[in-house]
Amino acid sequence: MGFLLYVAETAVTLICVVLAALLAAIVFEAYRRRHNHSHLEAPPVFEDPNSLKKVACPSIFDPPEKYLSLIVPAYNEENRLPGAIDETMNFLQKRAAKNKSFTYEVIIVDDGSKDGTRRVAFNYVKKYSVDNVRVILLGRNCGKGEAIRKGMLHARGELLLMLDADGATKVNDLEKLENQIHAVARKEAPNDSNVVVADIPVAAFGSRAHLEEKALASRKWYRNFLMKGFHLVVLLAAGSGIRDTQCGFKMFTRASARKLFSNIRLKRWCFDVELVFLCKWFGIPMVEISVNWSEIPGSKVNLLSIPNMLWEMALMSIGYRTRIWRISS
Repeated sequence: MGFLLYVAETAVTLICVVLAALLAAIVFEAYRRRHNHSHLEAPPVFEDPNSLKKVACPSIFDPPEKYLSLIVPAYNEENRLPGAIDETMNFLQKRAAKNKSFTYEVIIVDDGSKDGTRRVAFNYVKKYSVDNVRVILLGRNCGKGEAIRKGMLHARGELLLMLDADGATKVNDLEKLENQIHAVARKEAPNDSNVVVADIPVAAFGSRAHLEEKALASRKWYRNFLMKGFHLVVLLAAGSGIRDTQCGFKMFTRASARKLFSNIRLKRWCFDVELVFLCKWFGIPMVEISVNWSEIPGSKVNLLSIPNMLWEMALMSIGYRTRIWRISS
């Protein structure tokens, strides 16, 4: 009996030590990332491959020069990127032909790819000009969240859309998000007929929640496990409000992007959840809109994603709740 009691005490002590060490590691990493939102390492210029001239790099804090900016993060997307960009450019050009006041840009952010993603991206700059397609090179793999942050902070649009490089969501669904943003903006400033949508903070989240039942039946078991577990953790960390935080199709007004992406710290899996948290913090209206979505082969989500997700969620919770991560307005 005495031996069993000793084993139990030892086990409890070890568990407490491990938990204390884990908490200390989380607090230390959160503290280390307290200035992670500082945008110091971004390239100051774009390179025009047609003329080899440097083009001044705009800032999200500058006045908008385009109506719509589309930010496409890409990591080793040599094979999937062409299909998505071709579809996107066809849609944008058709809309521009119908409406001469419609202006746009596509920003491809190469997140340290090791394949031919950079070459593919610059081919589109050569084809459509640096005014319509731009490429940001991160140099090393920083994560999807960081790639999108860089693109957002250097975009010129009144409205800014993030979309995945695999083309899983049809680009014409952006009009659903766009219409909802305009509707919310009108409600936010009902007595101002001269309201500019770029100046009203609004966020629109594309959603696959309506496809959940079908997805559970057809998706691989570990992805269903990840999804259910992640939804629970998201509810605990960021609260309710958005059913599908992870859909890679989101639109922001310039005013909301300015607040959100100058504060965001998470670089990889959970930056979407941080966006929801920050929207709530700033009181930015959020709308969730169903979009057409199809699963494209080549997903980078796997079982190893679980510890990364939990780690980032813990960092976010500790960082904000202890005020180690300060939010700038």
